[in-house]
Amino acid sequence: MKILFCLFLFLALLSNGLLWAQDADDINEANIASGAIFDDKALLDGYTQKYANEPREILLDMIADDSLGAYKCTAAVMVFKNKYANEVLSKDKPNILKILLRRLNRSDSPFVQVAIEDALVVLDRFDYFESMVPALIQKIDHYNPVVSTMAYDDVVDITSNSLYPREARIVFDTLRKILFLSRNKLQNVTTPGKRLQEKLDLLRWSIKILGTQELKHLPSEIINLL
Repeated sequence: MKILFCLFLFLALLSNGLLWAQDADDINEANIASGAIFDDKALLDGYTQKYANEPREILLDMIADDSLGAYKCTAAVMVFKNKYANEVLSKDKPNILKILLRRLNRSDSPFVQVAIEDALVVLDRFDYFESMVPALIQKIDHYNPVVSTMAYDDVVDITSNSLYPREARIVFDTLRKILFLSRNKLQNVTTPGKRLQEKLDLLRWSIKILGTQELKHLPSEIINLL
């Protein structure tokens, strides 16, 4: 009996020691992956604040680390973009782009994808606007409202000061395809929901630059809503 008690006590202490050794953030992150504890926005905001003062090289090392959780990686990318992306020298840019693209290709997290797609446009607008902005627009319809809001806010931020017809054409053509595919669902819509309204706002921006002649290329259901 005494032997069994000692064995039980040893196993209990070992289990507690292993749990103590784990990083508390990782334990929480494993639970929140299923939406069980914290909401995604609160978690991302928390990690973003936590990494706000990290130097550029540390953030890049975090992004390059495949073992880093999706929420932590997303926060690291966001902090890097906000603090350092506009200061990257041309000689440093290829290596940073390589790190971001590698992580983007290896990640199935929509949070990581949105953050990196946005950062790539900030780093190299000419090369990545055409591929990354349509990907962000597609994510406006993501089922996760945090992903959807991140994607929309990023596209608005990217396009807010743009007057380039090339960029407006990319946005317009992307939205036109999306809206044509969903035109049957729009037949009885009189008041746009949040996500549709966001797409309409982006569409208006592109038409202001391209001209009202582009209206004839849109489904009639959208003309009425515009």
